[in-house]
This record gives sequence, C-alpha cells and structure tokens, in this order.
Amino acid sequence: MNTTRAETMSLLQPLIQKTSHIRHTTMMVAPPFTNLHIASELLQGTNIKLGAQNLFWEEKGAYTGEISGLMLQDLKCEYVIIGHSERRQYFGETDERVNRRVHAALKNGLLPIICVGETLEQRKAGAALSVVEAQIRHGLNGFPAIQAVQFTIAYEPVWAIGTGHAATPEDAAEVHTMIRSVLANLFGSETAEKIRIQYGGSATAENVEAFLHHPEIDGALVGGASLKADMFAKIIEIAEAAAH
Repeated sequence: MNTTRAETMSLLQPLIQKTSHIRHTTMMVAPPFTNLHIASELLQGTNIKLGAQNLFWEEKGAYTGEISGLMLQDLKCEYVIIGHSERRQYFGETDERVNRRVHAALKNGLLPIICVGETLEQRKAGAALSVVEAQIRHGLNGFPAIQAVQFTIAYEPVWAIGTGHAATPEDAAEVHTMIRSVLANLFGSETAEKIRIQYGGSATAENVEAFLHHPEIDGALVGGASLKADMFAKIIEIAEAAAH
C-alpha cells in the first residue's frame, strides 16, 4: 500500500529509462489498484510487464471493494500476485481461496505469482518445509501440468518481509529445492523445471546476487527495495548479469 498516482509516475519513468537495455530478465511491477491505469499507460512499448497485487475469483457482481481478473485484463495486466503473506496475515487469506484466485487468473489470461512461506514461530518449531509444502499442495490442487507451466512460485519467509532480515541463501535454497520436488510430484519433473521459483523477503541490491546465483532460485519478488528506482534498477542489473 504505497505510492500515489504522481509517485508511481516518478518511480516508473526513471525505472523505464534505466532498464531499457535489459533483454534476458523478465521485469514486472505491481502497483496498487489505483495506479494500475497510469502504470499501464507508461509501460506501453517498454519491456516491463504490469501486474496486480491481488484479484477476486468472480468476474463481476455484488462484491463491493473487490477487483476481478476481467478488470485487470482490461488494464493490460499480465501478472497477478496471489496469496502474499500480508494477505494471509492480515486479511484471512487461505489456501482454498488462493486456489480459487489462481483459477480466476488463468481463466482471464493472467500469469499467477503464488506466494508461500512460513512464520518465525513455524521455522523455530522446525515446520518450515511442511508448512510450505502444504500451502503448495492445497493452493495448487486440481491444476493440470499444461496450466502449471504458467505458474511462478514466490517463497517469502514471513519473518523476513519488511524486517530487513533476509533468509540466508542456504535457507532459501533448501526450501526452493523442496518446492521443486513437490512441483515435480504434482506435475512431473519436466513441468517442474519450467516453473519459475522466486525468493522474496527483504531482497536488496546488497544481498540478491547471492540468492540469484543458486541454481534453484530463479528470481526475486522485491518489496521495499522496489520503491526506489535506482535500487530496483540495480537489482535488475544483477539479475541480468546472473542470467548470462
């Protein structure tokens, strides 16, 4: 819940300029719903994709305050974030609702970025892997492999989001390896290898290189660092170098 319309313009305009040469890295920004329209206009003809932070599973109706996949498609969104830890923590998001939202995203031609991750209490209890596995199995239940290739999974340990305390690359890699194994069990190893698995959780220009150089980590879901064009562009430059 950051940026006004004017702030979105001030953030995106330099970011577009600083990343115009990027060719090997997929870039996406997900501003608040109120700024999607101006972002859509600014990003036309650029190599930066547009995404939304959430969507509802119905296309229209008496659901005051909700945003549908049809509306996002109309704004030329290509991606949508689903099940972010803040949605789970503050707004009662469940794996069953995540599943319904993913169905709605695919129905409307949107590529879902599905977030999973454990709390600090769960990690201290040694339950990190089992919690994340359950989120994936329940959230992605009922999808065929032909749809699963469109998924991006974002592992974001809840205890690392907005705290400035990122997981270590080794911590993240362990969970990413498990996620890939679960995806292979659900959809087959060939499909699992095609699914992008990102790390999210206080990713910065200072620490992201260590994450991206691990073979199981395919990218980053960047939070607070994306609110500064210079820092976000630097993270993208690091990703571009890692892609080579």
